Amino acid sequence: MKLVNYFILILVFIGISAVSVGQNKAYNVSKLMNEPPVIDGKTDENAWQSVPWQCDFTQREPYEGRRPSEKTGFKVLYDDNFLYVAVRAYDNHPDSIVRRLSRRDSREGDNVGIYIDSYNDKRTCFVFNVCVAGVKSDWVISDDGNNSDLNWDPIWYVKTNVDSMGWMAEMKIPFTQLRFSNRGVQEWGFQVRRNIYRHDEEVHWNLIPKDAGGWVSHFGAIEGMDDIEPQKEKSITPYTVVKLDRFEKDLDNPFKAEGRSSSLNAGLNAKFGVTNNLTMDMAINPDFGQVEADPSQVNLTAYETYFGEKRPFFIEGSNIMNFRLMQMGNFMNDNIFYSRRIGRSPQHWPDTGDGEYLDRPESTTILGAAKLTGKTRNGWSVGVLESMTGKARAKISDGIRSRHETVDPFSNYFLSRVEKDFNNGNTLLGGIFTATNRNIEEDHLNFLHDQAYTSGINFQHQWKDKTYIFGVRGLFSHVRGDEEAITNTQRSSARYYQSPDASHVKLDSSRNSLTGHGGSILLGKLGNGNISYALFLNWKSPGLELNDMGYQRDADELSQLMWAQYRFLKPFGIFRDLSFNLNQWQMWDYAGTNMVRGGNINVNMTFNNYHSFGGGINPNLPSLSRSFLRGGPYFRVPASMRYWWYASTDHRNAFHLQFGSSHNKNDHGHASGNRIWANIKYRPVSNLDVTLGPSVEFSKNRLQYISTETFQQDDRYLMGSIDRTTASMSLRLNFSITPELSIQYWAQPFIATGDYSNYKYITDSRAASYSDRFAPYGEEQIVYDEDNESYNVDENTDGNTDYSFGNPSFKIFQFKSNLVARWEYIPGSTLYLVWGQQRDDYINDGTFRLENDIRELGDIHPHNVFLAKLTYRFGL
Repeated sequence: MKLVNYFILILVFIGISAVSVGQNKAYNVSKLMNEPPVIDGKTDENAWQSVPWQCDFTQREPYEGRRPSEKTGFKVLYDDNFLYVAVRAYDNHPDSIVRRLSRRDSREGDNVGIYIDSYNDKRTCFVFNVCVAGVKSDWVISDDGNNSDLNWDPIWYVKTNVDSMGWMAEMKIPFTQLRFSNRGVQEWGFQVRRNIYRHDEEVHWNLIPKDAGGWVSHFGAIEGMDDIEPQKEKSITPYTVVKLDRFEKDLDNPFKAEGRSSSLNAGLNAKFGVTNNLTMDMAINPDFGQVEADPSQVNLTAYETYFGEKRPFFIEGSNIMNFRLMQMGNFMNDNIFYSRRIGRSPQHWPDTGDGEYLDRPESTTILGAAKLTGKTRNGWSVGVLESMTGKARAKISDGIRSRHETVDPFSNYFLSRVEKDFNNGNTLLGGIFTATNRNIEEDHLNFLHDQAYTSGINFQHQWKDKTYIFGVRGLFSHVRGDEEAITNTQRSSARYYQSPDASHVKLDSSRNSLTGHGGSILLGKLGNGNISYALFLNWKSPGLELNDMGYQRDADELSQLMWAQYRFLKPFGIFRDLSFNLNQWQMWDYAGTNMVRGGNINVNMTFNNYHSFGGGINPNLPSLSRSFLRGGPYFRVPASMRYWWYASTDHRNAFHLQFGSSHNKNDHGHASGNRIWANIKYRPVSNLDVTLGPSVEFSKNRLQYISTETFQQDDRYLMGSIDRTTASMSLRLNFSITPELSIQYWAQPFIATGDYSNYKYITDSRAASYSDRFAPYGEEQIVYDEDNESYNVDENTDGNTDYSFGNPSFKIFQFKSNLVARWEYIPGSTLYLVWGQQRDDYINDGTFRLENDIRELGDIHPHNVFLAKLTYRFGL
């Protein structure tokens, strides 16, 4: 009945739709009739003198609609190959202009940006931004401002200059870096934005209101380019990598006996314009040695840790290929496409015999990859990806004899994504299809799917100048494989078919395929006023499986989420901005069992002195957890309350401090935790910034899962109390010598401990009384065996060991660092010099002693990696 009511509400909202179109400015661009201007940050050439300045700008931040504190003007010219833009940022106090030299894509100090919607689809634009120090920033905006691809690095030219009137930016943008149709008369969406850093002031040529629904759809336009031809980009960029590894010698281990290794590698990246609007990117044996390592984490849950993508080939153009279940926000990471699956760590660990050592690759090798991305003149967004990873083999040796074992099969990954926009980008209809095929030749790899297919469809409509939104999407999956693979899928942490409380599903070990579906419905108001809100309905059938090429934590759930926000659009009193948010959610399994109910209220504010503060409260009612006992019966988790807050000083200052904490506590003393963190950024000179990020977390959990054992033909779910401490410190240093030459250093020491005690087992996981859900072991039931570092349990006290489990207490030491010198010696061609270091250790000791632990971390022998990577771009 609830779903019927929600559907009626949706129909009512769509029924009240009305169209409202704002008035946007237009600029008539002039064609060069003589010599093009020299890009030197000045406009003293004849070409510029014939074009008047366009100076009608409006303030957006902090006071929308007011006259800017400083005047801004721009000019635009074009010829057959380039678009030329000059921006004059007038300033009555040139000595107050904030000039900060930083690495590319970091918008530090005063800056200006040019936004070009060359598709003229009201949804997509290319951004060319430069700060007064000459540092480029460039990115692609899609979905009318909801997505940004910050890793797009086009070839373009810009110079800046400071003078007595302020500062100037002069740009030359090749048409090869833009996408537009061969339609004769061109009309592009266009916007110019300026940030006056010392005032934290943002001004627009065509004002986009703070409460606007959308971003690109509110641009102005440039007109008059009726005689240009689209140009296809053609380039090949080969690379060469020299790599040296240095690690601790181990004379018994044949793979580490010398303490060093070296390699020489090469590959190729290429980019070709297939049509006016579609671009093909290809990579043969791509290398990602200069990419920063993932931060350290300790995961004691049943779920896989999610890591963001950092490899440039997969990041660029990823917006069109992503297909998340949740249409807005970050409530779920579920996505049909999770690019970290391609080139992932091998999925099989070989068994080794006495005296044998293992040399297992850290990742599978990407033999080649190609992707086609772009948008046609008819409004079709297209994304196609094809990638192959080679068979990964581990080498096992005792120093005399060696053997090889396949740890990941040859695999093929394919994705196709299309989306069509109608009605000036207000209506979208799209679809996606992915296929993963593995060539499994060895029986020990039968736990993997040999075929996995997913598909999805999406529809979205916005109305009343994009104030209101309605969206729906559906997902479908089908996986095939050996009975072992499908049984593992049914038993996985996403679904737990074997759970005795999952009466609506059945574990079938004879199956060789599994099919599922999922989807979401969105209805909301996103613009036009102080109030925004959205309602989400999501579902995932028990058989839905996305993890071969996507990311999925859970299946077998129906969920509902509501979000509402009230924000003040104008500064008032002591506040520069202020917003309140309310969230509420609940979830059921497919049998209709209510599993989760919770919500949060939070507030975020910035004061007139540019300091900020925020915080919130997150209550959760008693819930049922499917993963708590790792496939056992559902466990009733006590109600909890979480509080958090943060504060921040003025981000414009040379010294900037952010800090905060969070606290959570469950009823009945079930669990509690505290985390304190800070982010300290200091810029001693204009071209150097140093950031420290210390964090420490203390938590206690009365019931932490250890293992499942068998006692008298019954399952015993073993639990323990755990005291956890996690301490880490991230250090980031950016030193820019020129806009093209920079040095970055990142390091993270990490120490995590878990001290287990008070062992117990589950008796009645859903008992009304918390203390009736488990029974502690008596002293006569459990004995620690120091020689084997394990606990022996004599549950019935008959003098015989009924089952055993290893000492679960742990201490993890990790140190990761990455030093990268990057020099773009000519546009598109780069030299990298990299030094990476890692230290790792693990011991069965849960005590935390900061001073001693830091000393022990420093005593661990490092694994150093040195590499030099050279790329050279050949334009064809």
